[in-house]
Amino acid sequence: MAYSSSSEGDKYRSYLNESDEVNNIQWRFGSPPNYDVVNKLFEQGKTKTWPAGSLEEKVQNLVKTWEMEMFHKVNFSDYKTVDPNKYRFSLNGREAITLEEKRKLGGGYNSLLQTSLPEKFRGYNPAEETADSSHIAFTTTFPRGFALEVLQVYSGPPVIVYKFRHWGFMEGPFKGYAPTGEMVELFGMSIFELDEQLKVVKVEFFYDRGELLGGLMKGNPSEISTVDTSSTCPFLKSTG
Repeated sequence: MAYSSSSEGDKYRSYLNESDEVNNIQWRFGSPPNYDVVNKLFEQGKTKTWPAGSLEEKVQNLVKTWEMEMFHKVNFSDYKTVDPNKYRFSLNGREAITLEEKRKLGGGYNSLLQTSLPEKFRGYNPAEETADSSHIAFTTTFPRGFALEVLQVYSGPPVIVYKFRHWGFMEGPFKGYAPTGEMVELFGMSIFELDEQLKVVKVEFFYDRGELLGGLMKGNPSEISTVDTSSTCPFLKSTG
């Protein structure tokens, strides 16, 4: 696996350098994202420091790069981490879906927060959100981003199994709930299956979305609503 730190572009994500602009990548917010703020959060709050070149570091960088492409690249053909034709995604044992089916769900956070709960108990309802509204909701509540670290890798390619931690500080409102300033954490397991070309062909995630949403619904309900921000806002370009 070649997903190691680079001297160009982002320290933890591949394919974020000038060559992408030369190749006319269509970025969701008009230009490549800048992860400086969330990288600082990651470096300040991580609990593991993996040796350079280790399997754990390579898996961590692969997952960060995969997330970047899923959230910020418009055209499937521009994805470098996955094989768009073979790729399938599954959450908590649900039937695996294609990239196109994932996009129909609203992509990004919507596909990661699917639920079978009755609508009145959902807190966050993916069925009512678009890709833009969901992105605005979470970048508003986590202005410094939602950092990711790999805690343990149980097996390497072609079937990578790992444990992860996501965290951020609720410093903005979420769906009418006032910010608490507290850290919100989410732990889970994931499986990335790679083909002979080391392209990701299947991703499975297992976690309790309630651990995330519970932390975002602790503040007093208020009249505060998610900021209606244009998708071209530089703030949104800087988060993932």
